[in-house]
Amino acid sequence: MGLLSKQDADFLRQLFEKELVKDVNILHFTQHLECQYCRETKMILEEVAELSDKIHLDTHNYLEDQELAKQYNIDKIPATLILDSEKKNYGIRYFGIPSGYEFTTLIEDIKMVSKGDSGLSELTRKVLAQLTTDLHIQVFITPTCPHCPKMVKLAHQMAFESERIVADMIESIEFPHLANKYNVYAVPKVIINDSVEFEGALPEHMVIEYIALAGNLDLDKI
Repeated sequence: MGLLSKQDADFLRQLFEKELVKDVNILHFTQHLECQYCRETKMILEEVAELSDKIHLDTHNYLEDQELAKQYNIDKIPATLILDSEKKNYGIRYFGIPSGYEFTTLIEDIKMVSKGDSGLSELTRKVLAQLTTDLHIQVFITPTCPHCPKMVKLAHQMAFESERIVADMIESIEFPHLANKYNVYAVPKVIINDSVEFEGALPEHMVIEYIALAGNLDLDKI
């Protein structure tokens, strides 16, 4: 039995047919044992990929394909990356199951990469174009958090827009050691380069201030 209801599958099939422009590749790392929600994550991705001939799923065993995992800097599973038709890696990454509210983020990312447009404001694009240092954005979430998708989507939009940014969704329950390391007591919580952090679903114009801070940029000069 599938995880998606027939009604949801039919809706997504029609959505993809209408909105997907170019092909999208999903790169997934998993393993069969000692991995919470690996099985369910793989099932979700398989069911989504079956809904459009423009979505292609490439699944790898994390233990057996260590060289490929290292190539994409994958150090934990389940891990999922959204690549374009040429398999370009934008740094759009999921660590943990994209279920609950986060399932909508997965769908939005597929649409964004397919269309080839981040959808960010002109100011945000200008700020990101000025980055001279690499930024690693980690967004800690739980599947039951209704405000988390907003921050994950925004982080992934920024990763799509700038080659300087890698943005991770991290499911806090699946990776408690990371949640403890970064003192995650409420979600969404965003960590940028282990030096700048904030909680809550902030609007784009406020998040870009934290990006500028982490990237040592002066917004008044942009």
